[in-house]
Parts: sequence; C-alpha cells; structure tokens
Amino acid sequence: MAPVRRYWLMKSEPDVFSIDDLESQGRTSWDGVRNYQARNFMRDEMQVGDLVLFYHSNAKPPGVAGLARVCTRAHPDVSAQDPRSEYHDPKASPDNPIWMMVDVAFVAKFPAFVSLDRLKQEQILADMLVLRRGMRLSVQPVERDHFERVVELGNK
Repeated sequence: MAPVRRYWLMKSEPDVFSIDDLESQGRTSWDGVRNYQARNFMRDEMQVGDLVLFYHSNAKPPGVAGLARVCTRAHPDVSAQDPRSEYHDPKASPDNPIWMMVDVAFVAKFPAFVSLDRLKQEQILADMLVLRRGMRLSVQPVERDHFERVVELGNK
C-alpha cells in the first residue's frame, strides 16, 4: 500500500532563500529550523513525495510563491553542528544531532503570487494554520482542500 501524500507549508524569507533560488538550484536542504514542533513535523511526518507550498515570509507582501516537493526523509541538520553556521547549536553532536532537515526540490513558481491578504479573503481557507493569529511555525501541515485551493489561486 502506497503512503498517503501529505501537504505542507514551509516558510522562507525571500532575501535569504526564495522560490527563485530554489528554481535555480533545483533542490536544497531545508536547514536552520530551530523549533521543536516544526522539526518534529519534518522528522516524524514528512515523506518523500509530499508537496509543499513555498511561502515567502517577512516580505512585503508575504504569501505563497510556488511549489516544492519533499525529496528525502529527514536527516540530521549538520548546520547545527557547525560552529561557523548562524544555525549552530552547541548541544548538537553527531551522536545527538537534535535538529533535522529534509531536502526539497523545485516544482513550480506560481504565475500569480498568492498574498497573505488573498488567502484571508478565501472562506474555504479560514482554518488554514498560516492564517491563525500568532502562528509562527516555519513548517506546518496543510489540509488537502486548502492546498488545492491555494494552487488554484496561484495558477490564475
């Protein structure tokens, strides 16, 4: 029996790493996640083939810029063990990596950027986690119907 595909939203600041950067690289490791719940989503629930809404955060305007696909299972985030990395965690070690990451591959850049304000206008998306006040998780699950509606909006 094939695993059930899941859907995710992953946030990145576009001046740090944008959908255009992912398109030019084709694939990247999603490193630097330092929230336990977000790490647990990647470590425990993400599967190869899951689809991702690539969200530009801390931008004007913030919103969904395109799609990516999870292309590896979670593995240790080596940036946590690198003292030169801005994501270094002195508690992380090869025996106890603490932080995990997945690799994601570029799927598409939306012809129409789907701003946060546009997401808020859609009644069907009212329960989407990214729209909840105070929701700051950089990796979060997305319901299939929410995912499909955002893709529809992005392809208009």
